[in-house]
Amino acid sequence: MPDATVVLDRDDMRRTLVRIAHEIIEKNPPHESERGLAIVGVHRRGAILGRRLHGLLTELTGAEVPFGSVDISFYRDDLGLRDHGPGAPVVHSTQLDFPIDGRTIVIVDDVLYTGRTVRAAIDVLFDYGRPARVQLAVLADRGHRELPIRPDYVGKNLPTARDERVNVRVEEVDGDDEVTISALHAGSPV
Repeated sequence: MPDATVVLDRDDMRRTLVRIAHEIIEKNPPHESERGLAIVGVHRRGAILGRRLHGLLTELTGAEVPFGSVDISFYRDDLGLRDHGPGAPVVHSTQLDFPIDGRTIVIVDDVLYTGRTVRAAIDVLFDYGRPARVQLAVLADRGHRELPIRPDYVGKNLPTARDERVNVRVEEVDGDDEVTISALHAGSPV
């Protein structure tokens, strides 16, 4: 993106995820939750970042941490209000192949903005069971909350204007890892 300012490059993203993994371990000692910890990423890029955190946590603790992913497409309260451009949104499958009840679940997403995605992810989780606790890890928090949602783990706070867009690119989808801020063009989804 020619008019984008890079705020996190590949190395910054790696360091940020390592720091978040350490913070998650510090805040969630193994004995505090009945069933332990699990990571749940929000499709699409949040699931990829969640998978990376899952790997880091497994590496740091020496124990396998359950990982799942959720698609919140049909849980959004603003689905009909959003401009998705040409075509309908792509729907991914929700995969939660472990018991939710009694666990500490860390929801992982790429960017926290209004809070509506996180609220939808929590709704999905509670359709599968009742966690002991739900925490939130985000790579970037850009502010402008519409719901009373606050992350437990933040990679980078990015104060932005409403006419700006935070773009998270990941190797698995976009061929590169970086976070940029760019001007929002008329007709672009937020």
